[in-house]
Amino acid sequence: VQLQASGRGLVQPGGSLRLSCAASISIFSISGVAWYRQAPGKQRELVAAITITGSTNYADSVKGRFTISRDSAKSTVYLQLNSLKPEDTAVYYCSAINLGYWGQGTLVTVSS
Repeated sequence: VQLQASGRGLVQPGGSLRLSCAASISIFSISGVAWYRQAPGKQRELVAAITITGSTNYADSVKGRFTISRDSAKSTVYLQLNSLKPEDTAVYYCSAINLGYWGQGTLVTVSS
């Protein structure tokens, strides 16, 4: 299984960005998918996850601002990032939770 993350960008505070994580095969019936992020000098942290049943959960720091969703027909999970803050700057990674696969990181920079 390969996961291809995309959507990197530089945005101003308050701006929006959408990240995509495309799987090489259909995995949603056998694995949840999560987005993690790692800021410079910090540990990787869970940002959002969507389970096999479609339930979602979020880190407290992004609740109300980020939304995780999936498109089964495209085998793709999205992370919509709204009301971005400088502290959201990080490399974002997607992961197939139940399978142990990771995509490459995609850089999000929030700066004026």
